[in-house]
Amino acid sequence: MNADSRVAPPATAATAPLGRRLAVPGALLAVVAAAFAYVGAVDPNEPGHYPVCPLYRLTGLYCPGCGGLRSAHAFVHGDLLTALRDNALGVAGYLGFAVLWTVWTVRTARGRPLRPYLGRAHLWGVGACLLVFTAVRNLPSGDWLHP
Repeated sequence: MNADSRVAPPATAATAPLGRRLAVPGALLAVVAAAFAYVGAVDPNEPGHYPVCPLYRLTGLYCPGCGGLRSAHAFVHGDLLTALRDNALGVAGYLGFAVLWTVWTVRTARGRPLRPYLGRAHLWGVGACLLVFTAVRNLPSGDWLHP
């Protein structure tokens, strides 16, 4: 077999061009930025733009996502206190996403995969946090967490 008849091995994640490695993180960032831009432009505080939470409509109880769009709108406009008041857990989620996306992008640029490990304890912890947040915001003493 001569040197001209050899076929190059397929590119792996570490050997792919940088632009190709960053395509997925870049596309996800573009989608999230477009969503935040839309919510920033179309005010959820004005009635008729977005549907009402079905749980709130049927029961009057706030779910963990209630106030999330208003929180995102305030966050986009730089009003962090209003964003926290509308949905504190949402703001934590925005910041957590930003950190995770940054770590993912840096590791991808360096040719290393992101392999987050979420064990049972992590998932139970997230579920417990959502449950406690939901319960507290629906108590009379938790009115400071109402959107």
